[in-house]
Amino acid sequence: MERDLFVAWFEEATRLVRADRDRLTRLDAAIGDADHGTNLDRGLTEVLKELAGSPPESGAQVLTTAGTTLIRRVGGASGPLYGSLFRQMGKALETPVTLAGFAGAFEEGVVAVERLGKAVLGDKTMVDALAPASRALALAVRDGAEVSVALGQAARAAQEGSKATIPLQARKGRASYLGERSVGHEDPGAASAALFMAALASVAG
Repeated sequence: MERDLFVAWFEEATRLVRADRDRLTRLDAAIGDADHGTNLDRGLTEVLKELAGSPPESGAQVLTTAGTTLIRRVGGASGPLYGSLFRQMGKALETPVTLAGFAGAFEEGVVAVERLGKAVLGDKTMVDALAPASRALALAVRDGAEVSVALGQAARAAQEGSKATIPLQARKGRASYLGERSVGHEDPGAASAALFMAALASVAG
């Protein structure tokens, strides 16, 4: 897992988010501010500009740069949350990057998101996609899976976790103000988290 893979990850994530921007915004319109897709698309565009303007020397620097840019450029809760995820991953990632090392850094990043958002699995947030992905990745490492297989399993777990938010009642964020009316809608943060994991699996495959 070299530097170029991490750059490719954000390039592909940007492409997927842009392609799905309207759906993410519709999901957010149902239970939030109706700006998740637009904000994330803009933020990731800025990430690519930063990576191109000041090419990082390592995967850890890619993550740190991406996280810092998202915090600065993305409004609402998603900027700080995704920013914390990637910055913490960048801090924790050791060189040379191994799958086990990446899984450990990802787990630390998810913990940072949980801490900042004060959210746990089942609260109907991006944690509902990120936490299952982290668990799937850890299990794949334990089983000795190859990188592409492990990341594919993590992406599937994130997608399943996102879909599992549909019947949940939101307990965190703006959606929680809706009470029972939040039931029946996929969480936009979980949906975008699933896109991030799908992007990683795609470029690693």
